[in-house]
Amino acid sequence: MGLLGFFDSGLGGLSILREITKKLPHYSICYLGDNARTPYGSRAPEIIYRYTLEGVIELFKRGAEVIVLACNTSSSVALRRIQQEYLPAHHPNRRVLGIVIPTAEEVAHLSRSKILGILATEATVASLGYLQEIYKIDPQVHVCQQACPLLVPIIEAGELENAEGVASKYIESLLRKDARIDTILLGCTHYALIEDLIRNLVPSRIQVVSQGQIVAAKLEDYLKRHPEIEKRLDASGKRTFLSTEYSDRIQRLATRFFGTSIVLNTTTIDLAT
Repeated sequence: MGLLGFFDSGLGGLSILREITKKLPHYSICYLGDNARTPYGSRAPEIIYRYTLEGVIELFKRGAEVIVLACNTSSSVALRRIQQEYLPAHHPNRRVLGIVIPTAEEVAHLSRSKILGILATEATVASLGYLQEIYKIDPQVHVCQQACPLLVPIIEAGELENAEGVASKYIESLLRKDARIDTILLGCTHYALIEDLIRNLVPSRIQVVSQGQIVAAKLEDYLKRHPEIEKRLDASGKRTFLSTEYSDRIQRLATRFFGTSIVLNTTTIDLAT
C-alpha cells in the first residue's frame, strides 16, 4: 500500500500537514523538507523546478502514491511542468498535487470588496499563479501581491523576534496598493508560524486567511472523488518526517510548525538528471 507524500522547501508545510492529520489521521504519510536548500522563494524558476522534482522523485522511491507540494513556491513554479512532463513518462498512475489552486478556489469567494491582498515569496508573486487561478474563478476579483523576501529566512533561522518589524513594512506596502483590501491571504506556508503576529499588525476590518484548513478539506474531497487512488493508500497511520538537514534549531521549529513533538530523520536527495 502507498503513502501520502508531502514535499516542502523547508518547514512551513508542516503547518499544512498538521491540519491534514487532524482531518485524515488514518493515512500513512511521509513528509520531506528540503531544509539544506531552503529558502526557494528567491531562486530562479529552473532551480525551483529541479529541486522540487528531486523531492518528488525521492518521495516516489519511498512509496508515495499521491504527493502534495506543501509549498506555494513549488506549487506555483514547478507543479504544472511535473504534471505535464515528468508524471506521464515515469509515473502515469501516481499524482502530484499543489496548494495554490485549492487555496485560490476558496479565497476567491472571501473578499466582499473583491479586492484581495496576498503576502508571498518573490517566486510565487513572479509566477502570477494566484492571479491567474483567481481570475479563472472570478474575473471581478482584483489581486494585490506583495513579495516578502526576508520573512522565510527569518522564520527558518528561528529569529521570530525580528519578524514583526519586517512583516509590518510588507503589510504597509501591500495596503498602500489599494485601501479597499478586505482580505489578506498568507500565500506562504511559513507565515503560519507568525500568523498571530500578522493578524495583530493588520487592521481589524481585514480578515487574514491561512491555508492549512483549506488544503486539508480539499485533499479530503479529492480522495473521496478519486476512490481508485484512495484505495491504494495505507491506512495504518504511520508517520515519517524527513529533512535534508538536521540541527537543534530545525528540530525545534519543526515541532512548532506541526504543533506537537515529532522526530525528524535526516535524508539525502539524489540529484535529478
